[in-house]
Amino acid sequence: MDIAQAPPLSAPMDIAFDYTRSLGPVLGRFMTALRDRRVLGGRTSDGRVHVPPLEYDPHTHTPVTDLVEVGTAGTVASWSWMSRPLEGQPLEHPFAWALIRLDGADTALLHAVDAGGPGRMRTGMRVRIRWAGERIGHIRDIACFEPGEAPPGEPGERTAAPVTMVTTPIRLHYRHTTSAEEGRYLRALAEGRLLGQRCPVCRKVYVPPRVCPADGVPPDEEVAVADRGTVTTFCVVNVPFAGQRLEPPYVVAQVLLDGADIPLPHLIVGCPAAEVRMGMRVAAVWREPERWSTTPENIAHFAPTGEPDAPYESYADQL
Repeated sequence: MDIAQAPPLSAPMDIAFDYTRSLGPVLGRFMTALRDRRVLGGRTSDGRVHVPPLEYDPHTHTPVTDLVEVGTAGTVASWSWMSRPLEGQPLEHPFAWALIRLDGADTALLHAVDAGGPGRMRTGMRVRIRWAGERIGHIRDIACFEPGEAPPGEPGERTAAPVTMVTTPIRLHYRHTTSAEEGRYLRALAEGRLLGQRCPVCRKVYVPPRVCPADGVPPDEEVAVADRGTVTTFCVVNVPFAGQRLEPPYVVAQVLLDGADIPLPHLIVGCPAAEVRMGMRVAAVWREPERWSTTPENIAHFAPTGEPDAPYESYADQL
């Protein structure tokens, strides 16, 4: 099939990472209390109790320091039924998202209510916390809310070890459909070629192709570019992280391909990280042809060619 006439490519995409943050003095106490089956609110200068607590007073802009315990039951202020729960939501069966004003609080907390059906939900109904079986100091220590009042004399716990960090998994699943220009670029990669596109106004060649960021117009001319080029800038990765494919230290660099006017980010392998430098000449190392498909992963990495370094003036405008 002619690349120019081929239909758009489409593929599912997944982005996932674990977001970790330090909590600070206010949210740290709030999460510690949740772990201990208690709920804290923050009192601001106007006397209102916010749940979750604010870190700074919206009126005086000073840190909130007055944390008070509120109830574990409350009143539904408004709600919306979730008939088809999504991945990662609190419950796997239909439930209600609700704004719940806990007893002793002046603001509402957004959480799930396991009501048993939309006909059982109503504004003004009383609900109570259903605690998670294993609590770690996270908003998910509240598994959900359920209809009813808090059991009389329900005891909280008070442990000494404070919660100082929280980790939340972030997941995004979507389907990406390519533009005509991106599709031609990816199909050329499946043939072992690198294809750029030239802007009709400034005449710059972009790899991968894109709408020209300077002139705001789509490219109109295909340009074959070389699979070798020059390192313009780079970063040495020294910190390990989950899912890492290479052992640190390793280098991610911007490679200005011969014939292109914008650098391409890629790995530099084949020499110690300390030897990578601006101006270094590198060439693409392709995977075995039987593994080629319509993906940039056809190029495993770039490696030094041994050529003399490119003069700074030759890539100064592409930094």
